[in-house]
Amino acid sequence: MIRSMTAYAGFEARIGDSTLNCELRSVNHRYCDITLKIPDHLRFIEADIRSIIAAKINRGKIDCTLSVKKQAKEGLSFNINMDSVIALLAATDQIEEKMQASLSFSALDVLAFPGIQQEPATNKSHLNEEITHLVKQTLNQFLEVREREGAQLKILIEDRCIKMQSFVAIASKRMPEVLLLIRNKLTDRITELVAQPDFDRLEQELVILAQKLDITEELDRLDTHITEVLRVLTEKDPVGRRLDFLMQELNREANTLGSKSTDKEMTQIAIELKVLIEQMREQIQNIE
Repeated sequence: MIRSMTAYAGFEARIGDSTLNCELRSVNHRYCDITLKIPDHLRFIEADIRSIIAAKINRGKIDCTLSVKKQAKEGLSFNINMDSVIALLAATDQIEEKMQASLSFSALDVLAFPGIQQEPATNKSHLNEEITHLVKQTLNQFLEVREREGAQLKILIEDRCIKMQSFVAIASKRMPEVLLLIRNKLTDRITELVAQPDFDRLEQELVILAQKLDITEELDRLDTHITEVLRVLTEKDPVGRRLDFLMQELNREANTLGSKSTDKEMTQIAIELKVLIEQMREQIQNIE
């Protein structure tokens, strides 16, 4: 299954008197890199969230964000730590004694001080279960997006593979004619330079030169690598790294084809192949 490494998904759930929102974003990356942004009072579930995501994703830079919004309701009250309030006021009295003039502050200022407001006791086990369910829902939606985009990438790569196969077929068909042209051109040139050439030696030299200029092996390897790309695209496991390696091999053969070419049409074929390979390589950088 081809999956893109670029995706986004968001899901929301009501948990108690709060609304919890989970968002997943990803871009391409060599490995699986997970970054979590969650409220401090939910840190106890961080390891579980990482495990859930890592179990389903092999590559990509993943950003997971959990945010909580309290829902207003009738009879809502604040849990105040009165011991902290008394200690805070006593401390301010001592400080003001050392100051030339006292500074007034309101009850809201006191409420804003860390530790004054207390979070109500929560059932961590139940909360863990609810958040885990929310993350899994978001992850399923996230994977569907990656698979849909991956399916589009697969079509683009297959289309370019078919075009490459057509260029390889054209080059293979033209190869005997190219070798004959090279042979005739060299024979004419040497005949001009040497009044009485040694045709036996000339034949040997032409065979050696023809072998150096023969691109049959490169064309065969290109065809083999293209067939392997099409096969890999049908696998269920992540294939991004393997496809990236195959692009390197295809590019190497296309470069050799271009360097050996002494024919305008063959040179153009090599250029077209390199353009297609580069287009595929850019798409494959985004495949898991």
